[in-house]
Amino acid sequence: MARAVLLTGGGTGGHIFPMVAVADELVASGVPAERVELIGSRRGQELRLLRDSPYRLTRLPGRGLRRSWRPAAIVANIGAVLGLVAALAIALVRIGRRRPAVVVSFGGYAAAPAAVAAILWRRPLVLVELDAVPGAVHRLLARFAWRRCLAFGPAGARSVVTGVPVRGEVVAVDRGDAARARARVALTPPVEPGRAIVVIMSGSLGSERVNDAATELARRWASRSDRTIIHVTGRRDAQRVLERRPSTSGLDYRVTDFAVMAPLWCVADAAVCRAGATTVAELTVVGVPAVLVPLPGAPGGHQLANARVVEQAGGAIVVADDQCDASSLEAALERLLEEEHRRSYGEAARSLGRPNAASAIAREIVVIGEWG
Repeated sequence: MARAVLLTGGGTGGHIFPMVAVADELVASGVPAERVELIGSRRGQELRLLRDSPYRLTRLPGRGLRRSWRPAAIVANIGAVLGLVAALAIALVRIGRRRPAVVVSFGGYAAAPAAVAAILWRRPLVLVELDAVPGAVHRLLARFAWRRCLAFGPAGARSVVTGVPVRGEVVAVDRGDAARARARVALTPPVEPGRAIVVIMSGSLGSERVNDAATELARRWASRSDRTIIHVTGRRDAQRVLERRPSTSGLDYRVTDFAVMAPLWCVADAAVCRAGATTVAELTVVGVPAVLVPLPGAPGGHQLANARVVEQAGGAIVVADDQCDASSLEAALERLLEEEHRRSYGEAARSLGRPNAASAIAREIVVIGEWG
């Protein structure tokens, strides 16, 4: 492709990591890195997560709309609309100057201005559906898309099932016995032999509900010398979790606000997570048995839909948010950690994994870019 490729989305790691995975595959396929541009949000985590990225980053103003008629929400939504109008103006100028071969949307409010600008400038638009249920932005834009890359089937006339793009370091995770033993020793401090490792992670911002349940679970397991909990709280809840952290006599309980997840997916015997698209994709690619706690009120119920797909395949246990407490987590984890169930749930989860999703999407983009 002689012209640029613009990838847009963002605000959270769930959008940013798939964008980077596809960008990396485009470069691997021969597209020069200087022709790959990312368009995201000023309010999101792009600047922190993409600080060392080789790709040009444009951050647009704006924020998502609140689904409420309360006065504070109405005022916030007025500001959000004004921000989106400003973002659309910037995106129109940016895309008008660059005239990209393809614009690729990964969804979310941050993607809307660039995707609309692509339509207005008549540039080919590709939609990457990260969830089982498309978001509002993509539902509105679907009729204008040259191609839709779906997380799950069925495919259609202008759609193909590719799965959700996953970072290369996650795809490379080896969960064989020898590799897992080395990874346990490589943690700081190393995990003692004989301990089952539970990774609890509810997203880059965190979830108060999941974090509170995890803290209480650690209290219940305080004397267990056969368990390790690695609790990734998210940045928003970290201090509160640390203040409530129970003292333990046998449990190895580790709390951190942020972690590189690939090494943790390698050692995890089971996980507790929200059911965002990227999290579910990573769990299925590496084959980690999980307790999934879908975010209530997620647009279109997409997290519940994501979780049900894995549950129906036999790869996860779904716990409703309003039922997420220490008792429900303990019951689900005790089942997952039984040797027979750990193996069967892991294999079922892996059966849904699409480790080549990023390269499949990159191929679609390159083909469209050559003649678009």
